Amino acid sequence: MAGYRKLWWILICILAITFGILGYFGKEVYREAPPIPDQFVTPQGKIIATEDSILDGQTAWQSVGGMQLGSIWGHGAYQAPDWTADWLHRELIAWLEIRAQEVFNQPYDSLTGAQQNQLQYELKQEYRTNTYDKDSNRVILSDRRVQAIEQTADYYSRLFSDDPELRPTRVSYAMKENTLPSAERRAVMTDFFFWTAWAAATERPDADVTYTNNWPHEQLIDNVPSAENIIWSIVSVILLIAGVGGLIWGWAFLRNHDEDDPAAPKEDPLTKIKLTPSQKALGKYLFIVVALFSLQVLLGGFTAHYTVEGQEFYGIDVSQWFPYSLVRTWHIQAALFWIATGFLAAGLFLAPIINGGKDPKYQKLGVDILFWALVLVVAGTFIGNYLAIAQIMPEHLNFWLGHQGYEYVDLGRLWQIGKFLGIVFWLVLMMRGVAGAFKVKGDKNLLALFTASVVAIGLFYGAGFFYGERTHISIMEYWRWWIVHLWVEGFFEVFATAALAFIFHNMGLVSRRMATVASLASASLFMLGGVPGTFHHLYFSGTTTPVMAVGATFSALEVVPLIVLGWEAWENYSLQKKADWMQRLKWPLMCFVAVAFWNMLGAGVLGFMINPPISLYYVQGLNTTPTHAHAALFGVYGFLALGFVLLVLRYIRPTLQFDDKLMKMAFWTMNIGLCLMLFTSLLPVGFIQFYAAATEGLWYARSEAFMQQPLLQGLRWFRTVGDMIFIVGALAISWQVVKGLKHKSA
Repeated sequence: MAGYRKLWWILICILAITFGILGYFGKEVYREAPPIPDQFVTPQGKIIATEDSILDGQTAWQSVGGMQLGSIWGHGAYQAPDWTADWLHRELIAWLEIRAQEVFNQPYDSLTGAQQNQLQYELKQEYRTNTYDKDSNRVILSDRRVQAIEQTADYYSRLFSDDPELRPTRVSYAMKENTLPSAERRAVMTDFFFWTAWAAATERPDADVTYTNNWPHEQLIDNVPSAENIIWSIVSVILLIAGVGGLIWGWAFLRNHDEDDPAAPKEDPLTKIKLTPSQKALGKYLFIVVALFSLQVLLGGFTAHYTVEGQEFYGIDVSQWFPYSLVRTWHIQAALFWIATGFLAAGLFLAPIINGGKDPKYQKLGVDILFWALVLVVAGTFIGNYLAIAQIMPEHLNFWLGHQGYEYVDLGRLWQIGKFLGIVFWLVLMMRGVAGAFKVKGDKNLLALFTASVVAIGLFYGAGFFYGERTHISIMEYWRWWIVHLWVEGFFEVFATAALAFIFHNMGLVSRRMATVASLASASLFMLGGVPGTFHHLYFSGTTTPVMAVGATFSALEVVPLIVLGWEAWENYSLQKKADWMQRLKWPLMCFVAVAFWNMLGAGVLGFMINPPISLYYVQGLNTTPTHAHAALFGVYGFLALGFVLLVLRYIRPTLQFDDKLMKMAFWTMNIGLCLMLFTSLLPVGFIQFYAAATEGLWYARSEAFMQQPLLQGLRWFRTVGDMIFIVGALAISWQVVKGLKHKSA
């Protein structure tokens, strides 16, 4: 460790400081979360909503798919409205109509500008004034506001039922008929929607911003970006420029140019290592990866089609069996399962190599048990999702066996526990292979970093257990993003970097020192921005200005290390020219080149596009977010998992030759299809919505009237072209893997 002491201390200090920041301001999330009062009451004491009814409503919302059907505070799906923004606007309009009749005996639209301004001033005073009494834990609402709430609740109750008058609206929102059959549960769900809107409109005590930092944009009550929002957005851009400049200077002056790459060996060193039983058993993992990948892309096309036909698939009404919220859930869960499985397979392939080319005792049995446990969790998740959204599952079992309602963590809690135990079991299998290697003399620094990333992957998924079915949604969001951002974008990134460095070093293509230095430096850069950068997802989730400041500051630094990815892509591409035998690894290497490209574009450019607070204020909940999500999740982690699959396949089938024509078609059609999906449909729709959100408000940018315009319908239809091209590529690479697994080595 002596030769890398400075790099290790930098990494350790970064982790200590950044996790300290994440924990300290996590306590702020707990302390400053918008209150859920015991009661909302009229001046006469009539109870309108209670803490229990609001939390019951939260569970009812979870049971219909939660964030997979519309969104709350901007997080979720994009076809139906953001229920917070939509509820708030409808309630405000209802209040204005009631007040216009009281004062002028006319509809609001018939009033003069001066009269409308008078009512809007009264509206703002009533809605932004905080009437929460901490001592009694109650909020008093005016009779007029209660009337507006009841009108809005009636609309929502009819929308989530099978009211024929609102069927066209359900079609536009891709909602199935009778989404929530129970009238009682619809009633409490409206209490939950109301509470999220109340928090978005009500100013914090002793502050001039609402509990959600004035989000969403709503001109009727002057919900506009705060001064802090603008200031920290500018700071984030300045830090990005400074960080990029600093990285370039450091890259130019501090990078060691003296050490040459080692001469490539004449034969692939990994082929000289005899395959162990556990490595031979990995074929079924590769099959489940491409099976789930194929299912996921087909579900993606199915889901996208719902955005243009609502309840039908080319004229066939399938929404009662496979509604939008269900297939979108399956689409995302399948992606997480197959990508994670690809990473797990890569780790299990490396474990015997690290262990000196032999299996620890019972390693193959462990690999087999882990596989069937994975199959059980996947099947249980998909079946549970179906039963929940079909409203077949009893409501008290929904959270545990059905659908948690939170995007990316949709699986029932029991299946989540099963997934966690599976990852921990993988950690045990990995550590059994790694432990012995530490006893061998030599440089262990790269092995130590790889081991640390394995441990982090094994344990940090457990962050999802720090919230429950009735946990405050602000607190839930804090822990959910530990999984979606920190676990996936943080520790998987470090694992991938260390694993690739380890593989290339064992191939004799990169010196141990260069691989170790690059991995430690990359890990430090990833963690510096990535850990506190988790907060950029929480700007408007009931958090305070300091959380926004930390998120804006550090998320800008997340982009900095992506600047040099063009060089990384070139280095990966050049490896195939270092030895004749490297040509057999051309397509895994091309996947790693694609990872670097999409990391720069998807995570870097498209990620920073929505990261500054002022940007996210207007685009949160619009199609700009799935533009970044598709480019980053598949472009980076998807291609990385596929690269690992092809790499493992190459070695467990030693005589296999990839079909060059098939792979060329697969690789380029996936990349071209993804580009078309993003830049001819998702991003243009997102930018058009951005203008609508900035001029009118999020409620309008996600409204039925706006989203059903011919231009937007046409853009969503045109996405079919990119989707079909991408699906062809996905099925082609899946077929290559299946063919490879059927190949019998001599």
